[in-house]
Amino acid sequence: MTLTVYGIPTCTTCKKALQWLDQNHIAYEFVDTKQHPPSRAMIADWVATLGAKPLRNTSGQVYRTLGEEKQTWTEAQWIDAFAANAMLLKRPLFVQVGQAIAVGFRPQSPALQALLTSQP
Repeated sequence: MTLTVYGIPTCTTCKKALQWLDQNHIAYEFVDTKQHPPSRAMIADWVATLGAKPLRNTSGQVYRTLGEEKQTWTEAQWIDAFAANAMLLKRPLFVQVGQAIAVGFRPQSPALQALLTSQP
């Protein structure tokens, strides 16, 4: 099972998530979204699976610079915004076999707990 973790190396939450994965011997590939932004198609798939709201990095500076109209944006508008600036994406984002399974790092979340049980 290929696990890909999207984030940025300087993000403390990403660092914690990668440390947890390492401690639990879960293999993963890390993708720096600053250096390698995800495609619009990938983002659209993630939004279809998880929804646009959970993917929003509402604590980020880029999010705060968006106008009040962001409150009424459609999922398509959010997909465009995420594709234009990957810093709007909440981190880390966990993708397994091409499908988004979790966003943010909560070790007790069902998706991350399932990773523990799927290890050989």
